[in-house]
Amino acid sequence: MGSEQVYPRFPFARASDDQPPAEFHRLLRECPVSRVELWDGSPPWLVVKHEDVCNVLTDPRLSKVRQREGFPEMSRGGKAAAANRPTFVDMDAPDHMRQRNMVMAFFTEEYVQSRLPFIRDTVHRHLNELIKAGKDAKEVDLVHHFALPIPSHIIYDILGIPHEDIEYLTSCNATRANGSSTAAAAQAANEELLGYLERLVDKKSTHPGKDVMSTLVHDQLQPGHLDKLDVVQIMFLLLVAGNATLVSMIALGVVTLLEHPDQLSQLIEDPSLSKQFVEELCRYHTASALATRRVATVDIELRGEKIRAGEGIIASNQAANRDPDVFPDPDTFNMFRKRGSEEALAFGWGDHRCLAEGLARAELETVFSVLFQTLPSLRLAVPKSEIEWTPATKDIGILKLPVTWDKD
Repeated sequence: MGSEQVYPRFPFARASDDQPPAEFHRLLRECPVSRVELWDGSPPWLVVKHEDVCNVLTDPRLSKVRQREGFPEMSRGGKAAAANRPTFVDMDAPDHMRQRNMVMAFFTEEYVQSRLPFIRDTVHRHLNELIKAGKDAKEVDLVHHFALPIPSHIIYDILGIPHEDIEYLTSCNATRANGSSTAAAAQAANEELLGYLERLVDKKSTHPGKDVMSTLVHDQLQPGHLDKLDVVQIMFLLLVAGNATLVSMIALGVVTLLEHPDQLSQLIEDPSLSKQFVEELCRYHTASALATRRVATVDIELRGEKIRAGEGIIASNQAANRDPDVFPDPDTFNMFRKRGSEEALAFGWGDHRCLAEGLARAELETVFSVLFQTLPSLRLAVPKSEIEWTPATKDIGILKLPVTWDKD
């Protein structure tokens, strides 16, 4: 009797604090479709090539429904969350687009353009707060004073969260998203957020505004298209889904620019380069790297491997963003990189591509067109080795970023 096959444990640990796992280099070259083992012993397939990841994310035979047997869950908490009422991110066609369209109007290019003055005001306000906090201090935490509040205030305003509740919710969200929080603390913060949203649904029923929650209550809940739990779950998704990622991308962008002073000086000189900078930043640091997962509903073949119905697939956008066949010299950060027809996959691909991508890009581009232009001497207040990073097997992120600048 043959011995049982042993597969490498996944998620792989990052090669260093800010670099993707080294295993991806080998798999991209030698074994683009392979098996890995998750926390629960399940052996899903791992797909790493850019072309294959795009194919997996657009194949209608592969399901996004987390409650299907064999769907790859990354943790015990994820397995428990899969039992909750699903939102559009965990639905297949046609349910996925039907529910996604209920909130789409708040994430179109036109809507994001209309909110640019508010986005700019929010960035400038928190930049002033950062400067004020650092006025008489040796160092100041850029995450706490700048990277965290900006995306929080912007999405909360769009969703219809009352301004006076923002600080409380930001604290709840930070606890549940913080990689070093205990499971019990994260769960308690989840429950607090859900309870808060349920109470807010009741308020919006009688005092509506021009926001996402009011629209869901008026257009979907009151006519009976959705029930209250659906509205709460959609709001919860929009509140938490990209927030930690954006916080991380702001902090990672600062560290990356400081490591590439030539590119930083050009960005300071020409703030319109922030668009190119953000494009490369999202390729280089894939801050949401574990969400692109599927389960096969029928047998399929991929690069000669037979993936059977009921087997899970992890399509690694993080590995695909370092695919040398698409991005030459992929481990070099270069905001002047020549772009081919292939895009980086930081925001996913296909129908499930991130709903708020346009908003996220607008926020990041605004941040990096004003931060260093206002504080050109901004620098780390500690060696890079002393920065607090998220755990090595979680999405890349920075928990605290002590900075300083010349205060003449």
